[in-house]
Amino acid sequence: MSCDFFNLANSALQKLQPYQAGKPTDELERELGISNIVKLASNENPLGLSASVKSALEKELSELTRYPDANGYYLKQALASKYAVNLNQVTLGNGSNDLLELIARAFVNAQHEVIFSQYAFVVYPLVTQAIEAKAVVVPAKDYGHDLDAMADAITENTKLIFIANPNNPTGTFLAPAALKAFLSKVPENVLVVLDEAYFEYADPQLRGNAIAWIDTFPNLIVSRTFSKAYGLAGLRIGYTISNAQIAELLNRLRQPFSCNALALKAATTVLQDEKYLEESIALNNAGMADLSAFFTANGLEYIPSMGNFITVNVQRSGAAVYQELLQEGVIVRPIAGYGLANHLRISIGTMAENQRFKQALLKVLQL
Repeated sequence: MSCDFFNLANSALQKLQPYQAGKPTDELERELGISNIVKLASNENPLGLSASVKSALEKELSELTRYPDANGYYLKQALASKYAVNLNQVTLGNGSNDLLELIARAFVNAQHEVIFSQYAFVVYPLVTQAIEAKAVVVPAKDYGHDLDAMADAITENTKLIFIANPNNPTGTFLAPAALKAFLSKVPENVLVVLDEAYFEYADPQLRGNAIAWIDTFPNLIVSRTFSKAYGLAGLRIGYTISNAQIAELLNRLRQPFSCNALALKAATTVLQDEKYLEESIALNNAGMADLSAFFTANGLEYIPSMGNFITVNVQRSGAAVYQELLQEGVIVRPIAGYGLANHLRISIGTMAENQRFKQALLKVLQL
């Protein structure tokens, strides 16, 4: 090969390391010949697909020779009704990750700064690096966002701030009053993305309603997904709600068919399925309580979480423990890439899956 295609790529791409997803179960089966695998690595909903979604998707199959609705009208209408906003405030994407990148590409260039927290979602530094902007990483406070320090980090070059609430991978949570106080300090020309991918799992008595703040803080963009509590990770669909002018700009850049027909139908359907959402949350709450008690009983320090995962200090190399758990047929998530070398992130599974994990961890750690 005479041409070095690597050197043809832009400089940002040459330096970029790809997102590392959780190991799929079939990959572990191929590598180790293990069956009956428990995957607790990717913060997926263990409840299974909603029955109402299954029925809706079966009816939609006959229409798959047609392009999907490029504007996602019915889903936008359902979201606008649910959250009491206008249709033109909603932007749809191929999962919320797609929208996080879309926002950065729409508003940030190489002369700008993007602020996010230490231990924040790995996509924030990835999209910042991809557009060659300057990443301003603010040291964490108790594994979560230090909002005062983040406000102090704003300069005339700051264009975008990412805040995950609850935060992935630590599960920490910011109270509404603290967030509103922070937003009041942010200049109107600095966009704040409040990434609420795990919003539905947070305690409803504590989480507030950030969407209702957009009239007061027009630079606020609220991002959510159907991948977690709504159980549609495989279909990839998310949304943002924002000031209408911001949404209009995002929709100029957004690919017209980024949301496929099955995803649109499934999301519109599950949004109305309150019973499924309640069951998802109840299962998560029970599993969270069970694993928290297990860690406490075995002297393992963990970070209290408002998500559908929990991060635990395994007291030695998390990567090594991860590999040993794979031998037991249990997939979790090592997070050394976040700077937490002795920690693992465990997605909450069914009670049977959680039990498999507990038995495997006891064996590996010799507790």
